[in-house]
Amino acid sequence: MSNDSRPAGPGRGHTGERLARWADGRLGHRGVVRSARRLVFPDHWSFMLGQIALYSFVILLITGVYLSFYFHPSSDLVVYQGSYVPLRGQYVSEAFDSTLHISFDVRGGLLIRQAHHWAALVFVAAVFVHMLRVFFTGAFRRPRELNWIFGFLLLVLAMFAGLTGYDLPDDLLSGTGLQVVNGTILSIPIVGTYLSFFLFGGEFPGDDLIARFNILHVLAIPGLMVALIVGHVALAVRHRHAQYPGPGRTDSNVVGLPLKVYAVKAGGYFFFVSGVIFFMAAIAQINPVWTYGPFRPDQVSAGSQPDWYMGVADGLLRVMPGWEIDFWGHTLALDNLLPLLVGVLLFLAMGAYPFLEAWVTDDDREQHLLDRPRNRPVRTALGVAWLSVYAVALTGAANDIIAVRLHVSVNAVTWTVRIGLFVVPVLAFVVTKRLALGLQRRDRETVLHGRESGVIKRLPHGEYVEIHEPLDPARLHTLTAHQQYRPLTAVAVRDTKGATPSRTQRLRAGLSRALYGTGTQVAKPTAAEFEEITHRHRS
Repeated sequence: MSNDSRPAGPGRGHTGERLARWADGRLGHRGVVRSARRLVFPDHWSFMLGQIALYSFVILLITGVYLSFYFHPSSDLVVYQGSYVPLRGQYVSEAFDSTLHISFDVRGGLLIRQAHHWAALVFVAAVFVHMLRVFFTGAFRRPRELNWIFGFLLLVLAMFAGLTGYDLPDDLLSGTGLQVVNGTILSIPIVGTYLSFFLFGGEFPGDDLIARFNILHVLAIPGLMVALIVGHVALAVRHRHAQYPGPGRTDSNVVGLPLKVYAVKAGGYFFFVSGVIFFMAAIAQINPVWTYGPFRPDQVSAGSQPDWYMGVADGLLRVMPGWEIDFWGHTLALDNLLPLLVGVLLFLAMGAYPFLEAWVTDDDREQHLLDRPRNRPVRTALGVAWLSVYAVALTGAANDIIAVRLHVSVNAVTWTVRIGLFVVPVLAFVVTKRLALGLQRRDRETVLHGRESGVIKRLPHGEYVEIHEPLDPARLHTLTAHQQYRPLTAVAVRDTKGATPSRTQRLRAGLSRALYGTGTQVAKPTAAEFEEITHRHRS
């Protein structure tokens, strides 16, 4: 799509033909090996986020294999006789007993166990931030929609991998989290009870939970994640890396490091990431299950907190009022069901956004140059608003801790979070959009008037002005290389009532105006404006 308006008309060709063209444009017929030999990697710090995710995943696999040699995924009760004296003589599950054995009796076991947990947190964080970078720079556009889907599924699987691994030690903290999970599952209408009995092998907590979670955590989820990572890398090789705009960078080339140089840097970076993770594991304690004790269904761990990536779900649950309704003789626990639906919709909106934007812009060209977030104010504002919902919900997950530490009422914290879930995203959207437009205006002024030199000149009539110098070509290219869309117009479709646009086309045109209509972007300087201003400065 260019700067000219285009009609939001019906798609071209049959559905099968469009699907075939779509798949060929993203999968193609060229071999991955042929593309890899010519691969060039852009040298920008933001691309290291994906490397951090990959390297932490490798550490997860290595440490996970080591831990599996000693872990016993069983709920059978045994009498603890290990090195941790306060728990000696108590009945614990074999899973909890083997976890304490790894922590206190296996040489290096506690280091490996903590490195595994820290690597999991780093992995989820790296995937999350990497997806944010892709979103804000528009790297999800054609032909990289499948890369976005792979990354989105990888994030979801990483969260569930963390949840299943977090619950394997069978300590009181993980059991408290499982009670929350069970309550949420039971709130699902019609199938909730069946899902709970299937997952736990009977009524909660059941006898098969640890064994089933172990299969999911060790085999099923890692296998799917490996397949997604391989597919993601293969598609990245097939489509080559996107790059930030700059002199000499176009949609048909890549400016960066050759494969040999990149491989050497990547190897060193892997050892650096490994060193940081093991350093954290050595000095920062995480998940000390011996202080929590074994899980008891009749006990709840005070001040329990999930890992940060599950905090959004826990926060929504905590601030939701205890609403229940009767529907056809069944009680719907809305205090659990609504947070589940909101959380699912929050992530589905993130996964579906690239396809929504492609539909709204009607841009079917291949895009290999990244956007500056300021040049897409509405998209950037939507992303920040999404993040604000996540941050406010994460704050709600610590409402009890905040109340204790700050000596305030827990009800006051809860109501603040409830109000914030509706107010903060709106404010974040408005402020972010205004900031992006302000930065665009500054870029426009910089292009037209040049950069400030710091030299003050006195004019003949006594006025003092600062001398502006023209921008260098590289900076000028960076500020003006982006494309600006114009909103679509709805096409009139003739029917029995006359020629009127369909509801779908009106919706499409309305969303297009919301993204790229009046007040959503600052017009770039035209060549005539630039020549006029620069000629005035020369004279």
